Amino acid sequence: MSKTAPIHRAHLTIAELCAELGVARSTFYDWRQARKAPRCIKLPNGELRIRRTDLENWLDSLQEAA
Repeated sequence: MSKTAPIHRAHLTIAELCAELGVARSTFYDWRQARKAPRCIKLPNGELRIRRTDLENWLDSLQEAA
């Protein structure tokens, strides 16, 4: 049996983002309200998506200098 690598989609749902970061949905919305969440795209149906590149840039911005 071979292990397959996880699929990295270009756009993440809120559920996918929360699962990847290991945080509750309410935590994400707290960050969003405080303007501390990664940039989001609001679709015409009102759902949110996060570009993987925006997530990576956001995570990089949180990295502390050693």
